[in-house]
Amino acid sequence: MSTVGRSAGRDAELHTLTGAYALHALGDRERVRFERHLDACAACAQEVRELSATAVRLGLAATENPPPAMKTQVMARIATVRQEPPLVGPSTAETGGAPPRIRSVRPGGRRRLARFVLAACLAAVAASGGVAVWQQRAAEEARTEARQAQRQAEALAQVLTAPDVRTSTGVLGDGGATGTVAVSRERDRAVFLASGLPRPGAGKVYQLWFADGGTMRPAGLLDSSGSPEALLMDGPVGGATGLGVTVEPAGGSPAPTSEPLAVLDFPAV
Repeated sequence: MSTVGRSAGRDAELHTLTGAYALHALGDRERVRFERHLDACAACAQEVRELSATAVRLGLAATENPPPAMKTQVMARIATVRQEPPLVGPSTAETGGAPPRIRSVRPGGRRRLARFVLAACLAAVAASGGVAVWQQRAAEEARTEARQAQRQAEALAQVLTAPDVRTSTGVLGDGGATGTVAVSRERDRAVFLASGLPRPGAGKVYQLWFADGGTMRPAGLLDSSGSPEALLMDGPVGGATGLGVTVEPAGGSPAPTSEPLAVLDFPAV
């Protein structure tokens, strides 16, 4: 083959490298050659832009949890879809005994095939990567919740086991629920314990308040399920002399919007 023929063959081969370039999968030498080719080939430059955008979208999709069957479906499709045979010219009889001429696939055809293979590979990566990302995220959320629960339990224990802790108990509403407040002036914190408190209703939540100098100061939210519950009240006790419990819109209110179910006086020191 002449030098001109070899050069033409290499130039034609460059048309097939758009997918590998978009995925940064070319070696340094090939990458330099292909980038020189891009300066002179508008079709390849456009295809690289499209494939790069597709790779970014699929990469972002990997941060979500894909359908469980997605990877299986993609891999099954790859295994069953046959590659198109090369286009063959007229038969031997039609050409007078000359061997049939195999026509190469046009650059556009190669690009369509490369695009399908790239999309299939990226979809498979997104499927497996999405599961891994979801698992990592779920594990991190579980660890965060466990740490928060541990800190909450430790804070509750510090108040309930404080040397100066004092408690006061009262009835909450007319349904027989009871509430107990435990106060440690030394630690300047209080814990509220509820038993038998029914669910507050759709769009509602129980809100705790410090009765502080004639005003009610927000002290936390409680979405009760009726079982015994304990809540470390928000903020320091300060000069508060009691605790109020009201039913408020979900998310709480800056000031009470309903009559208190009960107001419990803090125990004397």
